[in-house]
Amino acid sequence: MSIKKFVLLMMSALTLGACSSRATQPASGEQEEYDTIKIGGNLELSGGVSAYGIVQNNAIKLAIDEKNAQGGVNGKQIEYEEYDNKSAPEEVTTGAARLVDLEDVAVLLGPATTGSVEAQIPISLQSQTPMITPTATGDTITLDNNGKTLPEVFRTCFQDSFQGAALGAFANQKGFQKAAIIKDNGSDYGQNLADEFKNTYKGEIVADESYVTKETDFSAILTNVKRQNADVIFVAGYYEEAGPLIKQAREMGIQAAILGPDGFGNEEIVNLAGKKNFTDIYYAAHFVADENSPQRTKDFMNNYKAKYGTEPDMFAALAYDAAYLAFDAMERAGSDKREDVRQALEETKDFEGITGTFSIDDKHNTVKTAFILEAKDGKVVDSTAIDPE
Repeated sequence: MSIKKFVLLMMSALTLGACSSRATQPASGEQEEYDTIKIGGNLELSGGVSAYGIVQNNAIKLAIDEKNAQGGVNGKQIEYEEYDNKSAPEEVTTGAARLVDLEDVAVLLGPATTGSVEAQIPISLQSQTPMITPTATGDTITLDNNGKTLPEVFRTCFQDSFQGAALGAFANQKGFQKAAIIKDNGSDYGQNLADEFKNTYKGEIVADESYVTKETDFSAILTNVKRQNADVIFVAGYYEEAGPLIKQAREMGIQAAILGPDGFGNEEIVNLAGKKNFTDIYYAAHFVADENSPQRTKDFMNNYKAKYGTEPDMFAALAYDAAYLAFDAMERAGSDKREDVRQALEETKDFEGITGTFSIDDKHNTVKTAFILEAKDGKVVDSTAIDPE
């Protein structure tokens, strides 16, 4: 059964079975009046990409604690309802239905990945609940099959087409003459990134290999790549497979530079690859925190570390921005009604976030700068800004 068919069946069953006051009118978008504002987090707190969801959940809770300490939004305190979707589409659907029907949230934050977002979209549309994904970069998640903008779907990250092209342009800039591509063949994420890289890269593609999600042994792929003597290897996938792939490549004596998308942007990839192996690695990022960063970014970095004991990554930063974007929309609307929040999100212009100042375009995407980070011995040592054209 396809994900879309499964989602529609689950959506119908869960909505009919919901016992809230809205269960008899699931598509109305109506909400009860509350003394507090409810925000829902549908995130990957366990399962394959839990390293994304956990830090995002932490960042959202930090943002809510800060906002409540400042008096809340429109005089109301914020309640946070979280759901662990276990990195599984069917759990995403269950969680979304629970949050919009039983918890009656004003806005949904998450999920983290494109596949999970696609599972949530039907629930969001039916209930007319605005959703903001911090990190789902798939180009089409904000559009229907006819290319029309979906009214309830927003994001705080850039798209795959932008980062794929940016990585291709970066490879050109670095003078890499021969590239090997290794992509996650089980996701649109990997395929779309590879396609955009090919469209932009001007050198020779000497190998085009694929792996499946959850792959652990990359020896056959890497043997062929090593034979081609590429200058750079573009790994179009998530950290869960990229970490072991990098480790195995270096252990096989492959010293080529390795280029990756934002899916590399979690410290777990360094643990999987090994610090020494995580050298001459370049990957796309949504923000950079350094001495030149705005004070709001420095405050976020310090407050997150003080609360959780670790440095926040870009996935945490994007989720923090998603939470504050929701607060900002409610304040501009003077309301936490779903339709009012949705309209305010659509009108967002020059929002000053941790990951930069951005606006929402007519396709509900952010217009913002991307960064290519360079890592050596597991640490970022340099960055290059890539602006949208």
